[in-house]
Amino acid sequence: MDLRQSGSTRLVFPRVHRLDAEVILVNTAGGITGGDSFSLELALAARARLTLTTQAAERAYRAQPNEIGSVDTRIDVASGARLNWLPQELILFERSALRRRLHIDLAPGAELLMVEPVVFGRAAMGETLRDIFFHDRIRITRDGTPLYIDAMRLSGDASGQLRRPAIANGAGAMASVVLVHPGAAGRLPRIRAALPATAGASLIAPDTLVLRLLAEDSFALRRSLLPLLDHLTDNTLPTSWRL
Repeated sequence: MDLRQSGSTRLVFPRVHRLDAEVILVNTAGGITGGDSFSLELALAARARLTLTTQAAERAYRAQPNEIGSVDTRIDVASGARLNWLPQELILFERSALRRRLHIDLAPGAELLMVEPVVFGRAAMGETLRDIFFHDRIRITRDGTPLYIDAMRLSGDASGQLRRPAIANGAGAMASVVLVHPGAAGRLPRIRAALPATAGASLIAPDTLVLRLLAEDSFALRRSLLPLLDHLTDNTLPTSWRL
């Protein structure tokens, strides 16, 4: 294994009694603010199995005017390898400014489970997002060909935008889940049966399942999301998700 890390990013390798390796991504700065720039490049070799998560929820803090933080992640997954990309929530604070880009390229025969949860403000503190910038782009390709592309852009009064019925109908948190696996279609009936009314799941390819979940707040999001992730990871969800 070749590993190079610098700045406030740290990778921790807990001891697990499973066939896959587990990595916990730690931001020692405690969060992201305007002007910060984080990047992660990762390559899984053939038949490798890796679960990557975070120590806790990530926080996008208030930024100074005209300063935008950025997070760029690029992961290549070789044939026969399996990646579980399972970061915990990103919490957007009032006046945060963040641009994120995630690109995962799968070789033919590679497998993926991806989750990306986002929380729009700290509901327990009565926070509303009246002035933020958030641009999030997820790109999953297979051998360079687009398989799943998703983008979100919130600017200014995000809480007002999220109240629109056609956008989020007032939801305060959301999660996107993508499963690329030969058995994806077989998982779909059980997943749909477990979803609340504010979620939906579909197949966009014979081996690719996509799920979107909206919730009132982070607590309600986790209440629905954790059982789904337990099912999709065959009950090997990292311990940090339950701390």
